Amino acid sequence: MGLEQFINEAISPWLKEEGPDSDIVMSSRIRLARNFEQSPFPLIAKEEHLDGILHFIEREYNHQSLLQYKDLEFVRMEELKQIAKQVLVEKHLISPHLAEKSKRGAALISKNEQVSIMINEEDHIRMQLYFPGLQLEKALEEAFQLDDWLEEKIDYAFDESRGYLTSCPTNVGTGLRASVMMHLPALAITRKINRMIPAINQLGLVVRGIYGEGSEALGNIFQISNQITLGRSEQDIIEDLKSVVEKLIEQERQARSWLMQQSELELEDRVFRSYGVLQHSRIIESKETAKCLSDVQLGIDLGFIKDISQSILNELMVLTQPAFLQQYAKKALNPHERDVFRASLIRERFSIEKKEES
Repeated sequence: MGLEQFINEAISPWLKEEGPDSDIVMSSRIRLARNFEQSPFPLIAKEEHLDGILHFIEREYNHQSLLQYKDLEFVRMEELKQIAKQVLVEKHLISPHLAEKSKRGAALISKNEQVSIMINEEDHIRMQLYFPGLQLEKALEEAFQLDDWLEEKIDYAFDESRGYLTSCPTNVGTGLRASVMMHLPALAITRKINRMIPAINQLGLVVRGIYGEGSEALGNIFQISNQITLGRSEQDIIEDLKSVVEKLIEQERQARSWLMQQSELELEDRVFRSYGVLQHSRIIESKETAKCLSDVQLGIDLGFIKDISQSILNELMVLTQPAFLQQYAKKALNPHERDVFRASLIRERFSIEKKEES
């Protein structure tokens, strides 16, 4: 398989689209946690209970469709190789917990990969829906439709005073986790982000890295999400998160403007040095790749680089992850081999871009 074909098949279709403020906001996600009323929750359930959930979901929802989310495919974790599971994690279609720790875990994934419903993770059901750019309200609206569709055949664990019941107390209530993935290079370069994160945390939100809890903010990509689900409506949670995200967008734009005014030449030099590293390196590690991709994406956004597609950061942040590299190579690679192959893939990706421009 050539790289062009691999890119077309490997990158989620929705990830190639642009949305509001997509130069800074990479994606909006809504996740809803739900449990079956008459079954023990996954963390304490016996295997026969979890098997019952799997059989029910597969029978009722495999290859079904809702709205534009066609042909939901039922995928059992135990039937996948480790690399295949890690690829799903790298594409944000499943969580690391589902891939590594869940007993009798599965997922329902739509053809366009915009919807993923994790089965028997910490909760019986964790449905998540992605949109490009800042589209929290639209994502919430369609998540509600997805939730109603599932509830036609499922009795959820629900308490009149507490709301939806979940394995983790922090999800009780709405069961809603809303998050926005943001590329904030100028705030990182000016170090303003270090002062802003504690203030954001005080507002009941949390700032994490690209793969959520416990992950690092590689490539100046930050995930902003709500922490509180109990005692607040879904709309209130969304409005609070959106308000903070809009402020971050404003601050990032101001920081980019300040950098252009105060040190445009130095910023341009930084961008093109990283561009050169990506185009010519023979060995490159994940962290350096993420840093260079962030610089190049900033250079594209500021108009320094004009011959590279706007989606390069989204694409290569996924394609250069360990499992994706091994899937493309069609073999297991040790860390050094991955660094060599990563450099080769990036060079090949840029050469494709140049062919398309010529």
